[in-house]
Amino acid sequence: MKRESETNPSLPGRRAGAASGRGIVDLRSDTVTKPTAEMRQAMACAEVGDDVYGEDPTVNRLEERAAALFGREAGLFVPSGTMGNQIAIKVHTQPGQEVICEERAHIFNFEMASTARLSGCLVRPVRTDDGWLRWELLRPALSLRNPHRADTGLIELENTGNLWGGLVHPPELAAEICRQAHEIGLPVHLDGARIFNAAAVLGRAVAELTGGFDSVMFCLSKGLGAPVGSMLVGSRAFIGEARRVRKALGGGMRQVGVLAAAGLIALEKHPARLGDDHANARFLAEGLAQLPGIELDPAKVQTNILIANIRGTGMDSAEFSRKLAEHQVRANGVTSDTVRFVTHLDVDRAGCERALAAVAAVVLGRA
Repeated sequence: MKRESETNPSLPGRRAGAASGRGIVDLRSDTVTKPTAEMRQAMACAEVGDDVYGEDPTVNRLEERAAALFGREAGLFVPSGTMGNQIAIKVHTQPGQEVICEERAHIFNFEMASTARLSGCLVRPVRTDDGWLRWELLRPALSLRNPHRADTGLIELENTGNLWGGLVHPPELAAEICRQAHEIGLPVHLDGARIFNAAAVLGRAVAELTGGFDSVMFCLSKGLGAPVGSMLVGSRAFIGEARRVRKALGGGMRQVGVLAAAGLIALEKHPARLGDDHANARFLAEGLAQLPGIELDPAKVQTNILIANIRGTGMDSAEFSRKLAEHQVRANGVTSDTVRFVTHLDVDRAGCERALAAVAAVVLGRA
């Protein structure tokens, strides 16, 4: 049975005509969503002020609401998830230290070496077989007052794991890492860009899932569907210093309540509809798994991201994506052999059906 938001165009999880029977089905990322009509109205009517002076009332409401949802003292609105992560790293570390993360982490692969550029820190990645960083795996990578190596300054986790196909990190493993790290005086930061997706899968509040972390970044502009922005939450002292670093990085955005207004709607209304994206991703995965030359395990698709191995099609990801685009379907290559598909509020079940038909046409030689 379809969820009501798939059949009722008036609900926030459904956009009339969104990549269903017409137009491009864009599955490259959940960052491609357009603001809803409700968001556009809120943006047009937003009360604003100079946020660098702390005088934008809409931004202040967003920051207070984010902090409350995560059980924190304060929050900070930032332009992007990358900036949020890098601000946290800068606040938690000293130049010449190391940051430990899982080897497929966003901060290691997709943030332009900013940890080295901005904080003077080395990222030390830890390999896992399943994407779940555990204390016993990262402990050998720690360096504490070693005369031959830089000190560890920070441990970083990511939930959900982007390059692991939207994998949900088990909360008990994260809690153990935070506990052990704090016992030896190390802070732990969470890249929770899609933490609301994880919360939807686990049926637990984000405050419960993230309570052990010293700081959390989460995105408004991914699964939650806002046009711009991410949030950083933590203690009042941490956010006070983070605000200074944001200014140093050029992130003081002045009358930014016009964007925060959309973020408030995303934060309040869109977590409840993430289950639709997850169901669509599983539907897409089950269909793709039946096509010749494509390898993926639908059982491993937990959230809104799936990564398919296309080696058996005889095409690399660039050719595969190009042929898909000829059918008005967009997807991104991750490696030469793999392609990522991401479901979101601008692609409904009919859009996923169109995407499956396009992939079938490509792999069966009808492109």
